[in-house]
Amino acid sequence: MWADLRTRFASNKYRLFIVAILALASLVCIGLFRWRVSLTGKENYAFLIWNLFLAWIPFLVAYFTYTSSLQPTRMRVLVPVAAFLWLIFFPNAPYILTDLQHLAVANWQDIDTWYDVLMLVWFAFTGLLLGMVSLFMMQEIIRREFGRWIGWGFVALVTALTAVGVYVGRFLRWNSWDILSRPRELADFTLAHAVDPSGRSIVFTTIFAALFLFLYLTLYAFGHLLQERHI
Repeated sequence: MWADLRTRFASNKYRLFIVAILALASLVCIGLFRWRVSLTGKENYAFLIWNLFLAWIPFLVAYFTYTSSLQPTRMRVLVPVAAFLWLIFFPNAPYILTDLQHLAVANWQDIDTWYDVLMLVWFAFTGLLLGMVSLFMMQEIIRREFGRWIGWGFVALVTALTAVGVYVGRFLRWNSWDILSRPRELADFTLAHAVDPSGRSIVFTTIFAALFLFLYLTLYAFGHLLQERHI
């Protein structure tokens, strides 16, 4: 039994390490928040905990789909369902980057401000990495089931939809669960803005999509660079 466990751990050590390190980073984020509350007595950054929780949902969906050992015929049914559920919540992961806006009126000579900076950076990067890793797993699932180019097409589509989703969430104040609870209203609202988008919305979504794609491609290439080292 122990030999089987060691073999299984050895073959999945990097996957398990990623889960462990992201879980540890999340605990650090929560610890930083609780420490801030103990110092100031204020919980005005409590929304970060909720945003981090939402960032874990697409990661868990992607992880359990990625590690699933179902038969190919069942996977063909599971993948579209999982991809839809994953996509609904995925923008919440990079969305945490926009929480940096709360530093706009900060006193930059106050050391407490820099504590808030570090705390927000921890939350933002943890959420972003949860998103990047889950996107990689979903891309690999799509590649395995439908081919390499469809996998990259999926990445391109997700990048565009994520930028739009972050814009809609931050500036228009819609949430992921509105897709399920208020689909008609959200569809009408989105269509109205898509027909006549503002210049600033186009600039924001374009820059955000470019940043997200740049970071993802960098991490993707870095992962394959490590593989090349062992060839």
